[in-house]
Amino acid sequence: MDRKSQKKIINRFRRIEGQLRGLQKLVEGEAPCLDILTQVSAVTAAVKKAGTEVIHIYIEQCLAETSGKSETERTQKMEEFQKALSRYIDMA
Repeated sequence: MDRKSQKKIINRFRRIEGQLRGLQKLVEGEAPCLDILTQVSAVTAAVKKAGTEVIHIYIEQCLAETSGKSETERTQKMEEFQKALSRYIDMA
């Protein structure tokens, strides 16, 4: 992953981290359940967007690196990607 993409993903995770801290404060402050659930939904959406961004980066950068590789290596990379993508989809 190149530096620009890495920075973009890290910034997303830092925002999510901040959202989680805010969520903890809501629970500790005994905020109404609806407020807590709204924030849980926001965090969930942010995590999904971060995962989608990682997928885009992987497709653009990591799979592109396999162009000069053997058929076996390309197949292995594709299988690894498919497994990871399946886990991501199952999470969603």
